[in-house]
Amino acid sequence: MKELQSFGWYAARIAPHLPKQAFKPVPERLWGGLVHLVIVIAGILMISLTDLNVWLYLPIAVILGSSFASLGLLGHEILHGTVVRKAWLRDLTGGIAFFPLSTGPRLWRKWHNMTHHIHTQDEEKDPDAWPTIEEFAKSPLLKGIYKLPTSLRGFLGMAFLAITFTFHSLRMFKRFILEFKPQKRVSVWLQLLLPWATWIGLLVLIGPLKWLFAFIIPLLIGNFIVMAYIATNHRLNPMTPVNDPLANSLTVTVPKWVNLLHFNFSYHTEHHLFPGMSSKYYPLVKAELKKRWPERYHEMPLTKALAALYKTPRIYSNQTELVDPFPGTKFGTLGHGLDPVNIQQKVKAEKTIENKSSDSASR
Repeated sequence: MKELQSFGWYAARIAPHLPKQAFKPVPERLWGGLVHLVIVIAGILMISLTDLNVWLYLPIAVILGSSFASLGLLGHEILHGTVVRKAWLRDLTGGIAFFPLSTGPRLWRKWHNMTHHIHTQDEEKDPDAWPTIEEFAKSPLLKGIYKLPTSLRGFLGMAFLAITFTFHSLRMFKRFILEFKPQKRVSVWLQLLLPWATWIGLLVLIGPLKWLFAFIIPLLIGNFIVMAYIATNHRLNPMTPVNDPLANSLTVTVPKWVNLLHFNFSYHTEHHLFPGMSSKYYPLVKAELKKRWPERYHEMPLTKALAALYKTPRIYSNQTELVDPFPGTKFGTLGHGLDPVNIQQKVKAEKTIENKSSDSASR
């Protein structure tokens, strides 16, 4: 099978082979969230109310960062309606889970559920899609970044994962706020401002040094963990004219204890087939996918996927190729010549990408 298929096409063929309970909410997932919430509150109180040697706060900050990430990953599941179905309870629990990452539930559902999932890897409509060469031509910032040496650019790309989720959330707020009906914008603003007011209030109460360990370092760690998954979800895959999760999504593999800690977020192809299903059942979906379409299914260890991101550019020259703009070297995408084990450049284009981008800008 070479042609692309919609996520509904795959789901219709797999759903009859899954147990009925897989399509019901799993409220017991909230117990895992409660554990992480208690860890966050206890860790912040320990830093705020004690006067330990400052370096003893570092392991607490690391634990806090891990729980920030785990809560965010659970919040993603909650806001898909797979944990609780009542809208007010879904938004309340999802908002609490996303509170450390300061992302509101209304914005998340608009940005992620209603836009990213519907238009995955659509170069114009997916808010999480990476830029094309035409967009590159219009961006002085991207041009400056891609003039850096490849190794330095790769290092910075990995380092910036520690701030990317926070900054991207703010960009999505700016992008979507006017699409909300006027009567709902107030709540969207409040869901943005309340977490930040809380964290800034904490700064005033405990001072900058303790705040560094109670919030800033955990936020950086939480960003990095969450983005380690998000960055590998689609960025090695082609853009697709049909929303085909087996073509445009990647499942990564991690140790079982990490899946437990992160609520099976690693099963991303499965999530795009059944976003309304609890990730508890994604191993069953994976087994069905690999049984029916093993040649189309993409998976690799998370560490290998991150290494492939480090070695390849993030600019699309067309739907199936990535390009390093100034030398003009091209790389395949998954299913289109990209071998993560042995990444090879394609032949440089006849006309340099720099000139092509200049031509696009002039047009």
